[in-house]
Amino acid sequence: MQTDTLTYIIISGILALVLALFQYIFKSKKTTKIYWFLAFLRFVSIFSVLLLLINPKFDKISFYDEKPNLIVAVDNSESISYLNQSQNTSDLIEIIKQNEQLKENFNLEFYTFGKSVNPSDSLNFNEQQSNIAQVFDRLSEVYNSSVSPTLLITDGNQTYGYDYEFMTKRYKQAIFPVILGDTTTYTDIKIQQLNVNRYAYLKNKFPVEIIATYNGNNAVNSQLRIVSGNTTVFSQPISFSKTQSSQIVNLNLPANRVGVGSYKAEIIPLTNEKNTVNNIKNFAVEVIDQKTNVAIVSDIIHPDLGALKKSIESNEQRKAVILNSLDFLKQSEDFQLVIAYQPTNNFRSLFKEIDRLKLNKIVITGTKTNWSLLNQLQNNYSQQLTNQTESFQPTVNQNYSTFIIDDLNFDEFPPLQSEFGETIFTVPFETILFKTVNGTQLEEPLIATLEINEKREALILGEGIWRWRAQSYLDEKSFNNFDNFIGKLVQYLSSKQRRSRLNVNYDPFYNGNDNVKITAQYFNKNYEFDANATINIVLKNKLTEDTKTFPFVLKNTNYQVDLSGLEAGEYNFVVSTSNGNISKTGELKILDYNVEQQFLNANVTKLQSLATNSEGRSYFIDNTNTIINDLLNDSRFATVQKSSKKVVPLIDWKYLLALIALSLAAEWFIRKYNGLI
Repeated sequence: MQTDTLTYIIISGILALVLALFQYIFKSKKTTKIYWFLAFLRFVSIFSVLLLLINPKFDKISFYDEKPNLIVAVDNSESISYLNQSQNTSDLIEIIKQNEQLKENFNLEFYTFGKSVNPSDSLNFNEQQSNIAQVFDRLSEVYNSSVSPTLLITDGNQTYGYDYEFMTKRYKQAIFPVILGDTTTYTDIKIQQLNVNRYAYLKNKFPVEIIATYNGNNAVNSQLRIVSGNTTVFSQPISFSKTQSSQIVNLNLPANRVGVGSYKAEIIPLTNEKNTVNNIKNFAVEVIDQKTNVAIVSDIIHPDLGALKKSIESNEQRKAVILNSLDFLKQSEDFQLVIAYQPTNNFRSLFKEIDRLKLNKIVITGTKTNWSLLNQLQNNYSQQLTNQTESFQPTVNQNYSTFIIDDLNFDEFPPLQSEFGETIFTVPFETILFKTVNGTQLEEPLIATLEINEKREALILGEGIWRWRAQSYLDEKSFNNFDNFIGKLVQYLSSKQRRSRLNVNYDPFYNGNDNVKITAQYFNKNYEFDANATINIVLKNKLTEDTKTFPFVLKNTNYQVDLSGLEAGEYNFVVSTSNGNISKTGELKILDYNVEQQFLNANVTKLQSLATNSEGRSYFIDNTNTIINDLLNDSRFATVQKSSKKVVPLIDWKYLLALIALSLAAEWFIRKYNGLI
């Protein structure tokens, strides 16, 4: 309590005492016990009221015990049941849940993980992917500021995500892996990895790389072959020994037919081989008969150029070349699309050549753009000349109808820099992204598309798009979403197809462990997005001729259906609206592949390294008797007594208000009873 406050309390006490004595002793000239008691009650009332006016503050200290958390993260993937460890895992979880000492000393938190992490202790071992790194990534967001030893129950075999062995640099908790499996070495040949491009070009050959590995002590011989349908398209003997435990086979296969071709790579199993599932890998290649060549033309050096080239070439069907305006004129007929990046004085001949060849184009402007020239070179739009720059952030147009746009969380993307002032369009256009300044959306496009006389064009009003690609990677740990966004824009501009009211987006083939998702957009007759449509997909298995119907669900700015539960096979499908007037057909293949069945053993070495790096300890599932005792006896995980100090003002003390009311009531009653009122 401060000295000033204490001084005010002393003065208040003296003042309350003087007033009470003055009224009942000095003024009445009586000194009986009743008057002294009334003076005391008056003193209490006055002093209490003055204390409320001063409202001193007191420190309230409370003590409490803080228990550490015990995080139990359980691998819920199919590999656990495949290694016959599902029952052992369930038994261990039950022992932990029923142990009273653990519940007394820890806050037990249970999580399961496969491709994602979920707070649950319900196990079914049906996850088709396992991402152990994401366990530490997600838990670090919640538990890094507390003491939270982590019990990781897994076989250590990861099929998705980053390498988890070094995640302890971010996750600052002791990790205790429980290893599901043993160290027994079985004789096994498997296709460790198969690398192939998703696309090939008609009448070309496409490369295939196969990495085969061997576990065993004896020299063995087998046969590697690749089959398409009932035809063997490649065959080669393959040998292994204890010293030569891996081989890399490179080959080229012909692309003779347009469409999706399915292949099966197989190593003939050994007679004593326990796991033959990992001897086979299915893959597919889509053969196309054309390739889009894109010219990125710029007379300045800018990181946007490299970002655009990378995004465009992420699709094997496209190739991008960075040229200056003079070099483009020498080979202009080699391209189907031109990206004119920040037109300068040298672009006059470039635009004439684009018009002569009737090429579609993307025009990207920025701080180095010669808008005076660009306004003269075309009549579709014009920019106010202010000689000032502005930064614009993007906001997605929910009603964009030309093709499907996924919202990549554009609102959080870095701004693009461009000329300050309004861009005036003289032709019809559609906005993909609006400009936003300081959180206020302008009714002006940041990215727009237009179609005039069967020629298509896109306008991007800002430089710095390389930052968008980098931001997309930070958000998603992948460039795929941003590259798909640029890819759709390039596909639209390089295509001559007419606009459709129903757009369907899908891949021609999926691996068995992939998420099989198809998206669609539907527009009314005015080409406005219809959020109230009923869209269904009818799939027919080509082999069994079984037919299944699934509804699309509205999600953000498009409709989506998840077909991840479908069995492997080839399917024809029809996507149609409820009235059946508009429909789209297609084909897709789901490849038979289960990555979780590729393992024979637990990854003991990596899990033991994880325990060592985090100052934890590893255990085998068959030797878990000491886990609970080790956790209970570890001094790092003792319950800690903590205190909290809370400053409480006197006005919050209800007992003082009750005391004032009681003293005033008692004073009134005594005076009334003795006839003093």
